[in-house]
Amino acid sequence: MELTRELVRRAPKVLLHDHLDGGLRPGTVLDLAARAGHALPAGTEAELAAWFHEAADSGSLERYLETFQHTVGVMQSAEAITRVARECVEDLAADGVVYAEVRYAPEQHVEQGLSLDDVIAAVAEGFAQGMDAARTPAGERIVVRQLLTAMRHQARSMEIAELAVAWRDRGVAGFDIAGAEAGYPPTRHLDAFEYLQRENAHFTIHAGEAFGLPSIWQALQWCGADRLGHGVRIVDDIEVADDGTVTLGRLAAYVRDKRIPLELCPASNVQTGAATSIAEHPIGLLTRLRFRVTVNTDNRLMSRTSMTDEMWSLVEAFGYGLDDLRWFTVNAMKSAFLPFDERIALIDGVVKPGYAAL
Repeated sequence: MELTRELVRRAPKVLLHDHLDGGLRPGTVLDLAARAGHALPAGTEAELAAWFHEAADSGSLERYLETFQHTVGVMQSAEAITRVARECVEDLAADGVVYAEVRYAPEQHVEQGLSLDDVIAAVAEGFAQGMDAARTPAGERIVVRQLLTAMRHQARSMEIAELAVAWRDRGVAGFDIAGAEAGYPPTRHLDAFEYLQRENAHFTIHAGEAFGLPSIWQALQWCGADRLGHGVRIVDDIEVADDGTVTLGRLAAYVRDKRIPLELCPASNVQTGAATSIAEHPIGLLTRLRFRVTVNTDNRLMSRTSMTDEMWSLVEAFGYGLDDLRWFTVNAMKSAFLPFDERIALIDGVVKPGYAAL
């Protein structure tokens, strides 16, 4: 069977690394900005979409992060947050996603008086509305959970970690830290990670994106991360000789041996300079070496991407087939912050039958 983009769109997908404030529809940003009196750098939907992509396409993570001033800026009311969350689920469902963990930093949405709990509740309401709207006549629906993110340059990680535990039976799957890596090592938030471990809670850490192996080492060996957000720079600990022989350093071997999931985001990595192109992205080598590779979108608005786009770009660059895409998807579902029996139910009841039907 010839693999087409439409076939890839129909394939069931699992998404572990997607930012709520990085996936707004351009039209929604315009509408919410008009209501909130927030000034934007462009006045039409097409112009705004182009601005986000071009501003994020600088090769700098710091410049990439600046674009969030406008998405976060229009997400300061419960109504706006719920709308964005609902539309996020609708867009993911239309893209063939069957399970997603969507992250955001509650502390960034309290400028107009919302409490942190208000923010989480607004996202929960939007996700619930989206999941209900995406339910098929047969009763199937996308499952979406929250990841609560703390900003690594701020000092609220313990507070956010406590919220992740308090809300974990109400739609919150885990915890994350994000933001510029350089100068803000994950060990600055060690108390939060130790608390989460004591509470048997799950967490991922942005590491190995703009910064190299020390960031990954700290995230794993000091902080105890379950997954690596990006983790693409683990390739710095892999040596490929001229004859094709591959030698793994101690850290890379540990990551592979322990099956630590890598939340790779190809399009975003090219934009921020973590990879020079999709064809030269380390995902090809890491897949060949059978690391626990997962494919993700990171920020769908800034990267003008979707899970279909990400997977199709890998098909074009590396010649992957449906078996490879299923492998990525099962990897992600195995790595989800969801109870074991629920992961197995989605793998055996949704993912594998979905690929078999194609």
